[in-house]
Amino acid sequence: MSQSLEHDLRDAVDAEVRFASGDRALYAADASNFREVPRGVVIPKSMDEMVKIIAICARHGASVVHRGGGTSLAGQTVSAGSVVIDSSKYCNRILEIDPQARLARVEPGVVLDDLRKAAGQHGLTFGPDPATHNHNTLGGMLGNNSCGVHSLYARRTVDNVRELEVLTYDGVRLNVGTTPDDVLAQKLIMPGREGEIYRGLKALRDAYADEIRRRYPRIPRRVSGYSLDELLPERGFHVGRALVGSESTCVTILSATLELVPDPKHKVLLVIGFDDVANAADAVPDLLKFRHTKDSNGLIALEGMDADLPHYMKVKNFRVEDLQYLSKGNGWLLAQFGGDTQAEAERHAEACRQRMSRHPHVVDMRLLTDPEEREKLWKVREAGLGSTAWVPGMADTWPGWEDSAVGPDELGAYMRELKALYAKYDYKGSMYGHFGDGLIHSRITFGLHTDEQVANYRRFLEEAAALVVRHGGTLSGEHGDGRQRAELLPIMYGETLIEAFGAFKRLWDPLGRMNPGKIVNPKPLDTDLRYGPQFERKKPEYHTLFKFPESQNSFSRAVMRCVGVGECRRHEGGTMCPSYRGTREEKHSTRGRSRLLQEMLEGDPIRNDMQSDAVHEALDLCLSCKACKKECPVSVDMASYRAEFLHHYFKSHPRPLASYGMGLVHVWAPWAAKAPWLMNLITQTPGLSAIAKIVAGVHPYRDLPKFASRTARAQWRSASQHRDKRVILWMDSFNNHFTPAPLLAAGRVLELSGHEVVASPKGLCCGRPFYDYGRLEAARAYLQRCLDVLTPLLDERTWLVGVEPSCLSVFKTELLSFFPDDARAKRLSERALTLGQYLTMHGHAPIYLERDVCVHGHCHHKSVIGIDAEMELLKSTGRKATLLDDGCCGMAGAFGYETQKYPVSEAIARQGLLKHLDQTPDDHLIAADGFSCRHQITHFSQRQHQTLPELLLAAMSKGEVS
Repeated sequence: MSQSLEHDLRDAVDAEVRFASGDRALYAADASNFREVPRGVVIPKSMDEMVKIIAICARHGASVVHRGGGTSLAGQTVSAGSVVIDSSKYCNRILEIDPQARLARVEPGVVLDDLRKAAGQHGLTFGPDPATHNHNTLGGMLGNNSCGVHSLYARRTVDNVRELEVLTYDGVRLNVGTTPDDVLAQKLIMPGREGEIYRGLKALRDAYADEIRRRYPRIPRRVSGYSLDELLPERGFHVGRALVGSESTCVTILSATLELVPDPKHKVLLVIGFDDVANAADAVPDLLKFRHTKDSNGLIALEGMDADLPHYMKVKNFRVEDLQYLSKGNGWLLAQFGGDTQAEAERHAEACRQRMSRHPHVVDMRLLTDPEEREKLWKVREAGLGSTAWVPGMADTWPGWEDSAVGPDELGAYMRELKALYAKYDYKGSMYGHFGDGLIHSRITFGLHTDEQVANYRRFLEEAAALVVRHGGTLSGEHGDGRQRAELLPIMYGETLIEAFGAFKRLWDPLGRMNPGKIVNPKPLDTDLRYGPQFERKKPEYHTLFKFPESQNSFSRAVMRCVGVGECRRHEGGTMCPSYRGTREEKHSTRGRSRLLQEMLEGDPIRNDMQSDAVHEALDLCLSCKACKKECPVSVDMASYRAEFLHHYFKSHPRPLASYGMGLVHVWAPWAAKAPWLMNLITQTPGLSAIAKIVAGVHPYRDLPKFASRTARAQWRSASQHRDKRVILWMDSFNNHFTPAPLLAAGRVLELSGHEVVASPKGLCCGRPFYDYGRLEAARAYLQRCLDVLTPLLDERTWLVGVEPSCLSVFKTELLSFFPDDARAKRLSERALTLGQYLTMHGHAPIYLERDVCVHGHCHHKSVIGIDAEMELLKSTGRKATLLDDGCCGMAGAFGYETQKYPVSEAIARQGLLKHLDQTPDDHLIAADGFSCRHQITHFSQRQHQTLPELLLAAMSKGEVS
């Protein structure tokens, strides 16, 4: 039957139709606790195709579920046996923005930040802004009725909807919005399904209006259940808004007309520290007296967090540098004020500060007026979900009761009782969230791995539901019900309104094919648990060469780290995830790769363990940039997972040609160096080079690197001896054999700065290219030799300094993964520094730059080593030094040479690096230390560039850089 459906879909539409086991596995989970394998995945290229897809699914009786950013925490986008429709790749057009009417019309796949950026050109914004704003979609926000930080100012998504264009499962296409009495009268006498729907909605409204008014909580953040209150006469019988939050259980949204609000031109952030987070919650009603109104600027966001959240960030070493902007305290309120001028925003904040200075539980306050400082502290709050997951030394935390909400005046009392309920079950969970709206986020140590833990989880949720209802609150104030809370809805609404919910769904979806099992007729909340007892009993363990010390020495546990936040799906900013940016494919995101590795542990539908072609296909385009190691809030280390997987995979699969060419450059380069002219004759001569590229698996457009006539090692002669500080200059294979100038410049800079410099012993190599093709046994042997040779040399006055970031990063990551308990490995890792780090720590000669400089940082430099020292060094010259936020260059060693990967390499380069270089003034210097990065710049750009050592040497030698 699935084959017939797949065939008909392929026949009728140009959409990407994917029913293979790997595709089904990829969409089997979201950010929730649940896992359900779908029937197939369809990625439409237009909304007209969407209509055809629904019709074909209806003809086959196939249930459907819509998915946007895939970040649902309640399991809205998992549905066993359904067809998942992903609109995020293509159906993402902003159809219209009307700044006068303050309206925007969008397709469901539009990313929120893309709309905000477009609206921002008119001084407007779409107000609701969840923490996932840089990658979530408007369709997902409409499905879940999302809110966010500024819902205090802009309210929920439902409150910002003017009209929806929707499609029912049986093919009725409607525009639904507010329905004045005269329009409603006309709708009621219409023939066919449209008239039937409106007659049913009016009858439902009339039958249940009193119960809706009685049972729906009058609080800012009611999200649970259907929005039947929008059908009340006092709400204008707004059918569009009644469908917001329906979790794709009723209709397909084809487009949405959304209301925009003015974006305050100036903002400041008042950080208020309390002695306890519950006392901070008690103060919320007092602060709300300063809130923004239609007639006056003021408080536009009020977030809260407890002391556990920053503590967990310190334990994980995640965004620790941003915690400096917190005030003192054990619980905080972050109060953001807006104004037409900076002075006005500060005036509102100062009035609040004066008021809160008299509060008995306030211990400290801090006003942040600098936009960069404010943004960094907001990032701390936005990272809450990831920061509270996989905390070393603590039991695993899970969603489940992560967004309950009450009225702001009840928040403190509810929080104390909820903490007591945690204690009853011996649970822990940091509390943070949208305190101005009475909402608490919290990941809790449910366990979920044993039958007893799951039983306790159910009992806790039932008690928690009763508790929040006693406080006049809601099960969900932002994330919706999904699989997680739908079963608990009778506790909140009673059986009468549950009947109304069923009637509402049947009006739109009589056959029950739209995302079944959500809100109405839910599955039990303790079934289909992704990492439940069934998974725990069958979870495989693998003998690995990497030890994965951060994950209890377990590869299986390591690949389970991803919790689905989806930060790797952002389109700009930071470095993660370059291949996703180049392809916009879920399987080429860090999350997608994690999902497939997790599904490999499940064993169905992905089989063959470490021999899975589906997993290999997803990992093949990973550039091993290591950005996820730093930028992912749960520190997913995909580069290591990939190398380990490939180590096993290539035991029974042939390696690609490129793995023997550029992938082993460090092996054959020393031989080529004996006769570089001969190698250059082959690689640089037209005709011969074409053959060489075919043999080596190199794309015909890519130039092969030219060997230097003499290596850096052959040219280096130390001019200094017996100084207090001694440096071993790491002669990496790339610069040593192809571009000796950076190494020679680094050595000379060190000598000019008063340090003795010697070349690293001959025959040593970090083995960086080995990891790209899973040659871990060889890589480990190389590092073992490094330890044996270098350990006796690294005394108290001796350090190892390198130029190539990708080589130095081996000593920071892979070395410790192979030898986590070896004191020699720890010492080598600590003593291996970049030139910038060493000069910053140990002093350097005066440096003067005549021109400003823009720095393209190598991925490993930014993600593993840290590039702050280099930037401080450049800024100390008195010139402007800018670190380009351009992501990965797309070269990544052998990656950019490979025939099949060249198009992706180019796409990544054009999306980030090349775009930023085009925007960089011609009179600025371009600095790039990475060998691959320089090759990519030369290949695709006319811009001249230098390495930091060359730039510094010129500045030291001549007093200027011309």
